[in-house]
Amino acid sequence: MGRRATAGATALACLAATGVAAGTAQAATGSWAATATRAISGTGITDGSALSAATPMRVEVAMGLRNTSTLGQDIAAGKTMSVAAFKQRFGPTATKIRAVKSYLTSEGLAPTATSPSGLIVTATGPASAVEAAFNTQIEDVTAGSAGGFANVTPAQVPTDLGSSVAAVLGLNDVFSMSRAALHPAAASNPASSCTLQGVGYLCDYNPKGFQIAYDATGAPTGAKTTEAIFAEGDLTQVVKDLRTEETANQMPKVPVAIDRTRPASTDTSGADEWDLDTQYSTGMAQTVKNLRLYDATSMSDSDLALGFADFAGQDQAKAGSASFGECEALAYLDGSMVADDESFAEAAAQGQTVFASAGDTGGFCTVAPTNGVPAGIPDVEYPAASPYVVAVGGTTLLSGSDGSYDEEAAWLAGGGGPSYFESAPAWQAGDGVIGAIGSAAGLRTLPDVSMDADPNSGANVYVDGTPETVGGTSLASPLSLGVWDRMESGHANKLPFASPQLYALNGSAAFHDVTLGDNGPYPATPGYDLATGIGSFDVGQAESLIK
Repeated sequence: MGRRATAGATALACLAATGVAAGTAQAATGSWAATATRAISGTGITDGSALSAATPMRVEVAMGLRNTSTLGQDIAAGKTMSVAAFKQRFGPTATKIRAVKSYLTSEGLAPTATSPSGLIVTATGPASAVEAAFNTQIEDVTAGSAGGFANVTPAQVPTDLGSSVAAVLGLNDVFSMSRAALHPAAASNPASSCTLQGVGYLCDYNPKGFQIAYDATGAPTGAKTTEAIFAEGDLTQVVKDLRTEETANQMPKVPVAIDRTRPASTDTSGADEWDLDTQYSTGMAQTVKNLRLYDATSMSDSDLALGFADFAGQDQAKAGSASFGECEALAYLDGSMVADDESFAEAAAQGQTVFASAGDTGGFCTVAPTNGVPAGIPDVEYPAASPYVVAVGGTTLLSGSDGSYDEEAAWLAGGGGPSYFESAPAWQAGDGVIGAIGSAAGLRTLPDVSMDADPNSGANVYVDGTPETVGGTSLASPLSLGVWDRMESGHANKLPFASPQLYALNGSAAFHDVTLGDNGPYPATPGYDLATGIGSFDVGQAESLIK
């Protein structure tokens, strides 16, 4: 997974141009209150003419949560609750939702949908009404070689709605998350095949191969657990490829349901990514009760936010994987960081866990299509940076002659580092858990855990009916999801949000402590590090030790 050219550089330029610092909010002016949606302007984005007043737009108004300090404490303590209890204690009130809808209607916008827990109100209307409703200016812009539109001033709401509205998404179409599974070579057959490389065997793994290498064969399968994959576009071939992989590897055929979060899309450009996610999450789990595909219309921040909100508000899947991301500065600028963090917090409070790829450009975020190369700007990827997501970094996995675990090294392009914008959650603080850079500033650091990601020790994935070797942290995240499916099934789906539980096992036999290699600026060291987090799973040990 990665990010299209120029976007990362644009983000930092925007931050410099607007003078916005992490954790600050622009002051309300007059009768208007600030939201978390900031101006998209600066070097790298060239402003143009005003967007045509009649241009049809769809916006997602992210409602603010209540009692957030208590919510964070409950999550850290491992407490869980129902959707109804979450809405009653922390969600936006019905009165506030009605007030926002009434305001949108008065401004010429049509509210069309509300997410299950009321976290997002969707509305449509012409650009002129959007500009007036949010006291912003939207222009046609150029971002690198691409064109689009963006709000060149911050989004605001009337003062009496200031405590109700957290952010407004959909005011630009130049920021979108990106996915890019890495393909070093075609695979000749569906079986794991290995070559001797020094002290161990470098393999192309099938699901059974990963199960053996990570000591999962004696652990419960994921048969009692429903999992989710966040995806986009037409997934028809993806489901067909999953069936081909299951047949080739003699795996159970898992029930699949597609949850279209909004209008259907014909896009198939990400099929290899969704093939990898579906085949190796369920493959690592051996089987799952159900596989739910949260299918977005596009990879835009606003479209994906709907999928995250539905995942939490429906509470149908115990865990999910998002094998995509963008420079976190982009999510910070357009407000999707705030909106998505709320959905992830709801999920965590309900005992759901989202895993996300930490990135494929080492201790950087992508500014050009160079996935697999540790280069870019010094920032981390979002949504992996969210404190309520398990960020999954990458390793190079070496096996013994019998396929069992031998050794791992930090994959040279696995994502990691300190966040500029997210604070360290309670479970990352103290005891030398977080790296010195993040610890000094109290910042969230990535990754939390790691799994195989090196394309040279990658997965045999069926893409359009043909096996290919695929890698990246796009592999590591669904592998981790499959591991957690097993743990949930082994504990009757009663486990709380994973991160506090996993950090409690830091240094135990539940994890292989990876001490070899680096991801560019950050070396793998004994204990937690910014290349591999607390290490990779020994599934059998982790399942027996998890509380």
